[in-house]
Amino acid sequence: MHYLSTRGFAATPHFSEILLGGLAPDGGLYLPAQYPQVSASELDTWRNLSYANLAFEILKKFATDIPENDLRLLTDKTYTEAVYCNTRQSESAKEITPLRKLQSQNGSTLLLQALSNGPTLAFKDMAMQLLGNLFEYALERDGSELNIFGATSGDTGSAAEYAMRGKKGIRVFMLSPHLKMSAFQTAQMFSLQDPNIFNIAVKGVFDDCQDMVKAVSNDLGFKSQYKIGTVNSINWARVVAQVVYYFRGYLSVTKHNSEKVSFTVPSGNFGNICAGHIARMMGLPIDKLIVATNENDVLNEFFSTGIYRVRKSAETYHTSSPSMDISKASNFERFIFDLIGRDAARVKALFAKVESQGGFDLSGKAGSDGDEFKYVNQYGFLAGRSTHQDRLNTIRYAQEHYGIMIDPHTADGIKVARENMQPDVPMIVLETALPAKFNETIREALDKDADRPVGMHNIEDLPQRFDVMDVDVSAIKQYIASHVD
Repeated sequence: MHYLSTRGFAATPHFSEILLGGLAPDGGLYLPAQYPQVSASELDTWRNLSYANLAFEILKKFATDIPENDLRLLTDKTYTEAVYCNTRQSESAKEITPLRKLQSQNGSTLLLQALSNGPTLAFKDMAMQLLGNLFEYALERDGSELNIFGATSGDTGSAAEYAMRGKKGIRVFMLSPHLKMSAFQTAQMFSLQDPNIFNIAVKGVFDDCQDMVKAVSNDLGFKSQYKIGTVNSINWARVVAQVVYYFRGYLSVTKHNSEKVSFTVPSGNFGNICAGHIARMMGLPIDKLIVATNENDVLNEFFSTGIYRVRKSAETYHTSSPSMDISKASNFERFIFDLIGRDAARVKALFAKVESQGGFDLSGKAGSDGDEFKYVNQYGFLAGRSTHQDRLNTIRYAQEHYGIMIDPHTADGIKVARENMQPDVPMIVLETALPAKFNETIREALDKDADRPVGMHNIEDLPQRFDVMDVDVSAIKQYIASHVD
């Protein structure tokens, strides 16, 4: 399996060569030169596999340069009941990503796939725990070190830090928007006292943090000198790890490969649903991939109009589903690459226009940059939008009608999913986090506190360690250099 850049970088590296990095040298994102295909007989064989074994079968199609025995040891080490089943008192939690039927009426079925059984109570753990083990494996094999530089809107940071804490040869430098995460999210990250973890609260929004990560990644000299790697969703290994739970969801709901399912995915950075796109391109029988956004509806606008229009920091709303307060979707470039026929030169020009003019237009109208929006349906994509009041209403509805408490991001997903259900096609909503991470909104919706897992009741009261910095790439580079040298 060889990889290429969405912007045309000529080299064709293997999985291990791109594992520790993020952006390609030309600023593009890595994708397989060809998507591996899954046969009907393989799907049949995979139906009864454990999650760890399913992960191995899928990952070995992408990580062809890692010996299969080593890869199996890594997936067995990662996807264990001890790692993923410590947040819910339920026998079904042993399945790692159990499904719960929420409603079934008029031939339509709505299900919720639990992805928040990991140590930080969010779906990011599903990929990040594997990434931590892959990184440690690669670094020990090569006798090297890695300085992870990432950005978070709330959940990626804690998932990365919990996965990397104590890992040999790894330091983590994590940017987050100052005072714009929930109190629980903030405490999860800033209360860590591990010497290899560095939290930087940036006086800006998530997109400012993300832009600085890209700027540092594009400084190839600095990146090489200080061994900079990334865990954001631009990291290909993380996207591949997320592909696995789409297969698990499909195989758990269906009995025959002739059946199709749809997925609704709360998404701001297009990473989570990009994994669904890849699963579909591999041959998984997915009918629709539905993007659920909050008030920061850049993706909803594109999938409704063909216009991709990023927002400036001042135009980005601070909402009650803060992990999706994103106005520039980093992973979106991967889908656009496929949508326009893998034309790397055009991708490079379109995303240069994003930087210079704030977006591009593929609607096909006069003066647009292309007409490929007409092909979006061929990839199964739809989108919808949710507001603060929608979230409150959906949290209340889920409690009353389903008997469950959901977080505000999952509420965005359920709201949009219910608007797009079809007869005879099960709709799976991907859970994003446990409600304990967003207690402020749960109290507003239900007038009571969210349940908390054992050991996390007073996390906000723990001592916190972090630095506050301006949006300044040079200062961030100096900070990294001073803590590495």
